Amino acid sequence: MEISEVIRRRRTELGVSQADLAAAAGVDKRQIRRYEAGEQQPLFSVAVAIAKALQITVGELAGIPTHRVNLSGDWWASWQTSKDGAEVITAQEVRFRQEGDVLQLQAVTRGIEVEDGGYHWRGELRLWDNEILMGWYAANDGSVRSKGTMYFVLHPHGQEMAGRWVGLSYDGKIVTGFGGMAHSEQEARSIIDRLKTEEGGK
Repeated sequence: MEISEVIRRRRTELGVSQADLAAAAGVDKRQIRRYEAGEQQPLFSVAVAIAKALQITVGELAGIPTHRVNLSGDWWASWQTSKDGAEVITAQEVRFRQEGDVLQLQAVTRGIEVEDGGYHWRGELRLWDNEILMGWYAANDGSVRSKGTMYFVLHPHGQEMAGRWVGLSYDGKIVTGFGGMAHSEQEARSIIDRLKTEEGGK
């Protein structure tokens, strides 16, 4: 695939205008128009800036095929946790932004009330071999203790992921629970149910 087509397609996927892309890459809008028309090729430094703005690698910008699954977009995350010794299953919307093998995650909704532990959080996952995602999370809501790690196994078609989180409880104990992510709340919650059945609720 030609660079012109890659730029045009990826820009359309992200829903950004030529002017938006130009501003993000630090070039004139007319340059983006020329690149997309195939009239010019960007210099390497400009190509790096455009690739970053488009959240792809320079290789992908150059049309080198990649077999990496693209997980960018809106997801639902479901978590198995507890409050006062009772199990709580939560679900919240999360936005994924992928750049190469690294995904930036940002919670869009809380899922439950703040008093019950419904925090906004951000995190990062690294994709390994299109199969495993490992990373961290941290609450955005001040100095709460909601920080920890995540480990997920990705479905072969990239439609869902199932795994665990590990973090600190209010009393300082290391706690863990199942986690599931999918494109709908119901699918994300069903992952938790499946994991509890398979693993005996542990």
